[in-house]
Amino acid sequence: MAQNLYGPGVRMGNWNEDVFLEEERMRDFLEKREKGELLIQRNRRLKKNLLRPMELSVSQDGFVHYGDKVILVNPNHARGEEAGVFLEGDLCLCVSPDEIKAQLCDELEIPCAVSAVQTTVPTGRNTFTILSDSTDRSAVGQVLRYGQSFCLGIAAGLECKMEGGGNRVLEAAFVPTGCTVSLVAHSPAFSVAVTLPMCRFQLYLSSDHRTLLKSSKKSWLQEVTLTDENSHLNCWQATFLDPQLRLEYEGFPVRANEKLVIYHRHTNRALAAHRHLPLRTYFGKEVEVAAHTHLDSHKVEKPKNHWMLVTGNPRNKATTMLDLPKPPTDDTRAVEQAMGIST
Repeated sequence: MAQNLYGPGVRMGNWNEDVFLEEERMRDFLEKREKGELLIQRNRRLKKNLLRPMELSVSQDGFVHYGDKVILVNPNHARGEEAGVFLEGDLCLCVSPDEIKAQLCDELEIPCAVSAVQTTVPTGRNTFTILSDSTDRSAVGQVLRYGQSFCLGIAAGLECKMEGGGNRVLEAAFVPTGCTVSLVAHSPAFSVAVTLPMCRFQLYLSSDHRTLLKSSKKSWLQEVTLTDENSHLNCWQATFLDPQLRLEYEGFPVRANEKLVIYHRHTNRALAAHRHLPLRTYFGKEVEVAAHTHLDSHKVEKPKNHWMLVTGNPRNKATTMLDLPKPPTDDTRAVEQAMGIST
C-alpha cells in the first residue's frame, strides 16, 4: 500500500521559483498602485472626470449666447415607422469613449464617438459650450442667431495633476494639445516651478461626408464625432423648427429650451438621434447619433432631428429648465381639471 512519506511542512516542486514569482508580482502590483496605473484606478479617474457634476449657464433674457454651457436634448416623441426596440424619454447628447481604449489610456481617443443617453442631468460628458466659428473672443456673450455658424465644444474631462511636498496638487487648465505651461507651487516650506505638457482644451463636435471606410456604426449614415482639430467641419447652424417660417426667422435670436433643427454647415445634414439603434458603450446601453435629415411626406424634419439647447435652472444650479414644472397655462390637463372637464 502506498503511503505518504512527506509531512505537511515539506516543500515539493519548484517551490523556490514560485516564491520569487509571487514576490515579483506583488512588487509589480504595488509599483503600479503607487503610480496609479492599475485598471481599476484608470476606470475610476475616467468616470470621475466624465461624470463630474456641471453647472449650466442661466439665460437672463431667454436666448442662447456664445460661451453658454448647455446640454443638447432630443425631446421625447412617439414611435414612428421604426421597428424593434425604441428608447423613450428625453435623450441627451453625450461623449461615448471606446470601451477598450478607455481601459488602456487615461485620455480620450481622438476622434471620440458620441451617443444619446436617457438623462438630463448636466455632467462632464454631456455639457457643451457654444463657441464662435472664428477666433474672435469678442463674440462671447453675444446672442446666437438663426443661420449663424457656431461650434459645440466640450472639455476633454482630464486634468493635469502633480503631487508635490505637503500633498500639494497643481492643476492646469485645458488648452490645445502640444503647448506647455509653467506652474509655480508655493508652500511654507518651498517654492518650485514645473513645466508640464498642457491638456486638450476643447473637443469639437464634427462631421464629414460618409465614405466606405467612415460611417456610423448601425445606420451607415454620416458619422458624428468629437475631434481636437479646429476646422470648417466643426461648424453647425441652428434652423427654425417650422419650415414655412424659416426665412422670416433668419437672423433672429435663438431662444433657449425650445425645439430647433441643427444642421451641419459643410454637408447640410441635420443632427439626428436614432432611438431604434442601440449601442453598447463604456457607460452602458445608449443609442446612435448621426448626421442625416429625416423628412416626412410634407418635406418636414421628423422628431428625431429635433433638438433643444437646454440652459440651467436659476432656482437650482444643479438642475435644468426641463426640471421646472410647467405653468398651468401650458399644462392642458391642469386646465381641464380646473374647468371640471373629465378626460
